[in-house]
Amino acid sequence: MALRNKKFAIALLSVGALVLGACGGSDSDSAGGGTETIRIARNNWTASAIEVEIVKQLIEANLGNPVEIVDIDENAMIPGMSTGEIDANVEVWPSGFTAEEQAFVDDGSVVNMGELGAIGKIGWFVTPNALEQFPQLSSWEGLKDPAVVKGFATAATGAQGRMLAMDPSFSGYEEQLVKNLKLDFKVQYSGSEAATQAEIVSATEAGKPVIMYYWMPSAAVGKYGLKNLALPKATVDCALEADKCDGDYPEDVLFKLASAKLEAKDAKVFNFFKKYKMSTEDQLATLPAVEIDGKPAADIAAEWIAANKATWSEWFK
Repeated sequence: MALRNKKFAIALLSVGALVLGACGGSDSDSAGGGTETIRIARNNWTASAIEVEIVKQLIEANLGNPVEIVDIDENAMIPGMSTGEIDANVEVWPSGFTAEEQAFVDDGSVVNMGELGAIGKIGWFVTPNALEQFPQLSSWEGLKDPAVVKGFATAATGAQGRMLAMDPSFSGYEEQLVKNLKLDFKVQYSGSEAATQAEIVSATEAGKPVIMYYWMPSAAVGKYGLKNLALPKATVDCALEADKCDGDYPEDVLFKLASAKLEAKDAKVFNFFKKYKMSTEDQLATLPAVEIDGKPAADIAAEWIAANKATWSEWFK
């Protein structure tokens, strides 16, 4: 989208500085294994946090390479892989993959490493009390009802309803959808997944309905009973014509990416990323412990590894 494309241009200049902010890495080398440090991008959502911990622990234990987990904006991630400053990302959502990013795959500097194994769906979700208060939300067109607009209004949005987006760097089209679907709503950004969850809790306790950008698979969808509000089918490719986006997000078959430089850097690690998988069922089995119980992603990753040796051992063959 237009907002993201502007940030993408800035990211081309700033990716080096962002990589210096890497966190979660190990400074130790393992005897007899690889020596090159592997840098994996971690995105600002729970599944990514768990997956990169699984990858880090498996690579360090089985291949010997130290691994750095790099917290990096989505917009800077692909340029970072193109230059080799980032080695891989194991969860990419096609609906947010822009033409500018695809260009790096097309020129060969970034490699599509195949499907992750999980299928995602970004969309607009409402809290259960929204459907209880407004049966007209059985269809998205119910959002045009003045009573519904008033029900979603907040002190900050005045007479308009509030559409709660998340991180501004995420690949969302909320502002364009509100405009093109002619909805009397104002888009506000929570800033993060955790902030959106906090807003769900506080608003629900106050009896206020919430409509928000969210996704499946997600433990939060089950925990809070969120319901996907189906939007009309888009008449354009929103990734290419964001300003004209007028319909729902597509189903996402998640995939992996790696720097083309990684194979020469360490062929065994490159091969591991090609074989690495995480199914929708794997995600649903691990997300609740982090999102609901508040356990560290690294601990849940270790538990998954201990319980799934038959699965991950195949990734090293």
